[in-house]
Amino acid sequence: MSDLDYKPKKIFTVEQANAMLPLVAVIASDLARLSQEVMDRRQRLAHVAADRELSTGDPYDDELALVERELERDTQRLREYVRELCELGVEPKGAEEGLVDFPCMMDGRLVYLCWKVGEPEVLYWHELDTGFTGRQPLTAGTVADDADDADDSAGMLDS
Repeated sequence: MSDLDYKPKKIFTVEQANAMLPLVAVIASDLARLSQEVMDRRQRLAHVAADRELSTGDPYDDELALVERELERDTQRLREYVRELCELGVEPKGAEEGLVDFPCMMDGRLVYLCWKVGEPEVLYWHELDTGFTGRQPLTAGTVADDADDADDSAGMLDS
């Protein structure tokens, strides 16, 4: 998909993104914490399973099956956290880091406001194709001129 085909669910101003941040921060923090736990448990389970031969009547089979069911349940919870963020119009980009992007209009073009768990507010932005490594600090007035464009664009996207 090219940048021209991309149609975000919502366009944010910096002020709108920061106003939504308390809710986004809770969800993104839960996502980051659980994502790390699931990754760690999957690695431990793979290590344990790799060293075992399956045999009938093995007393640990039930325990391993329970751990796998818990991992599947937690994986579903991760999907729900991602869905919640998407429904808010934000885009989760890095579950383990708690990285979230807010679509925004800047100088007449679509960019992302970029935030990650632990940051006090939205302080960075980047082009659609540069990702986290292309983050640049917001400066006074960086996106303020496009606030009216964001309101207009958001209305068009919701219809």
